[in-house]
Amino acid sequence: MMTNQPDQFSSFSGLLREALDDFLVPDAETFLDMVADDIVMEFPYAPPAAVPRVEGKAALVEYLPGAASLITIESMSEPVVHRAQNSNIIILEFTCTGHGTETGIAYDQTYISVVTLADGHITHYRDYWNPLIALRAMGGDDAIAAALKEADNA
Repeated sequence: MMTNQPDQFSSFSGLLREALDDFLVPDAETFLDMVADDIVMEFPYAPPAAVPRVEGKAALVEYLPGAASLITIESMSEPVVHRAQNSNIIILEFTCTGHGTETGIAYDQTYISVVTLADGHITHYRDYWNPLIALRAMGGDDAIAAALKEADNA
């Protein structure tokens, strides 16, 4: 358990604890406590300049503070939880409200997350979200135009 690190993602950790409680080890309080050492996080809709995949808890520890600094989350909805039949896969639907940290532009996002668990820890987290909402919150229409231009040149 990594309790010596502050939980920068308390709303998210709380949402996961509520949604996955019976499947997580009891002492996992923070998001990093909840993930396996070999966690894989994927962001299939990440814009071209963003990170599409993070492998391993050590890489996640490095990645999360930078990602969290871009958006300020004000609230998260109660998750809708779907369990795949006879499986260790849970699908979560939830929303959040917030704003771009530097811009103040609204960030009202809907997520679908596919979570795989083993031995009380999250081993794979695939996060589906609208990149246009994130780009707008981080820089408005200019950020969207720049990302689309970069995608065209890729």
